[in-house]
Amino acid sequence: MDHQPQRWEPDRSQAARVAALPPLTVMLKRGAMNRCPVCGVGAVFRGYLAVVPECRHCATPLGRVRADDAPPYFTIFIVGHLLLPGVFWVEKAYVPPMWLHMVVWLPLFTLICVLLLRPIKGATVGLMLRLGLVEDAPAGPTAEDRRDG
Repeated sequence: MDHQPQRWEPDRSQAARVAALPPLTVMLKRGAMNRCPVCGVGAVFRGYLAVVPECRHCATPLGRVRADDAPPYFTIFIVGHLLLPGVFWVEKAYVPPMWLHMVVWLPLFTLICVLLLRPIKGATVGLMLRLGLVEDAPAGPTAEDRRDG
């Protein structure tokens, strides 16, 4: 290392915008209900899990929030903690055969995960927006560049 590493400084221009955001709990609730975490009007998803590029009401760049693996992780964590005590209790109390466990618990785990994944992803988008975890805008040509060319 020949040179001294630069000290990271937060972007002070964004401080006013972050302060204008709703409280964290409001953003989580709005995201979980498929509403824009910032304004509460526009939708977060255009399909089951596809995030819209931006809110149609307030133009918040929802598509630049990359939740990636966090929502499935949170979903599995929550569903595991909800259902595993029941699995262990049934096993200890009744000792059913393994095929019965598979017939009962696998569909139940699948159903609850599918039902919870979308609200959890919406809440994760709200959390990431509140924390400022948004990708930089793509450096592609602007609309003015496309008109000129």
